[in-house]
Amino acid sequence: MTKNWNETFYKALMENKTTLADQWLKMREKRSDSIYSADADQKYELLLREQNALTTKTIASSLLDDKKEYQANLEQWATMVAHSRADLGTPIYEVLEAVHRFREVIMVFLDSFVSEQGEAITKQHILKWNHSIHSAFDLLIQEFSKRYYLITRDRMKAQHDLITELGAPIIPLGDASAVLPLIGDIDTERAKKILDTVPGKCSEQKVDRLYIDLSGVPVVDTMVAQQIYSIIQVSSLLGIETVLSGIKPEVAMTSVQLGMDLKGIRTFNTLQQALQRVGR
Repeated sequence: MTKNWNETFYKALMENKTTLADQWLKMREKRSDSIYSADADQKYELLLREQNALTTKTIASSLLDDKKEYQANLEQWATMVAHSRADLGTPIYEVLEAVHRFREVIMVFLDSFVSEQGEAITKQHILKWNHSIHSAFDLLIQEFSKRYYLITRDRMKAQHDLITELGAPIIPLGDASAVLPLIGDIDTERAKKILDTVPGKCSEQKVDRLYIDLSGVPVVDTMVAQQIYSIIQVSSLLGIETVLSGIKPEVAMTSVQLGMDLKGIRTFNTLQQALQRVGR
């Protein structure tokens, strides 16, 4: 009966996975705040060993005829490692360096395995294993990179949404009134976000008077001034009275140049004046 060398090499890899992990971990260098540092906490070494065992299993399963196991291992590895590294804030280049190092370890093992078997291993076997191993590692990198990108993209979007939320807080005053204190630079994108979210928040909180304070905004360009005016108009259509405070001279000039009709809008120099004179 002809020996199944793919199965034999697969078993050799699996039987030596601990040794392979040892060799891989010995290649680490000291680096600041990295899971891959030679002096990293012991818990990270245990995590690396656990994940490396799956790496070996994934690469080894690529040698088998049934590719379903390999595909399952690949997806499990990419998902597990991507989430782990994203949680730790590990740069993607460090992960790729580590994968490339382990590729070197596997290729050295292949050379050793071939030497031990002697002439029983044909050139065709060697070429096939080389192709399988390199293809498997390439797919590992590809799948990991894709999942890592999706995870970090979603987290960045969530952070951006949170920043947007905090950048236009509706602070209730307890009598169907609320304050919208705008602080920092407002570009066109942020102004549009404010326009898209503030009227809805006011309706949800049953606000009928909104104090918009601009004293913390250093510069308001033409587009931003137009968006603020749009907020006032939309609020008016919703039955919400708008009171402006902290308007700087240049903002007032911009409003006049744009032909904005602010005659029906109560304006005050400071938020304190607005709250005092409008009835608080």
